[in-house]
Amino acid sequence: MTKQFTSDNFVAEALEVSKTKPVLVDFFAVWCGPCQMQAPILDQVSEAIGDKAVVGKLNVDEAGDVAQKFGVMSIPTLIIFKDGKPAKQFVGVQMKDSLLADLTNLA
Repeated sequence: MTKQFTSDNFVAEALEVSKTKPVLVDFFAVWCGPCQMQAPILDQVSEAIGDKAVVGKLNVDEAGDVAQKFGVMSIPTLIIFKDGKPAKQFVGVQMKDSLLADLTNLA
């Protein structure tokens, strides 16, 4: 299941958790068409990766401070966090297989 990140829980549930396993964060907005295309792919990635990684989403309209901190300028932007910091970043819709490969390599 895809986790929901907010400004309040991002440090504890994304950055801190990334010290033990990779955390994939989708920076999205509800009104963004490509973001809506990315959502079911993230659900598939989350189901396939199981407990080896965390997959979640962060609404940039509600948590713009977090998006700004990581330099998110366009959406969807996906960042894989490892050891409390960004390890890999993608802009635009990403496919399941490539995301799974990157998460597996960082696990």
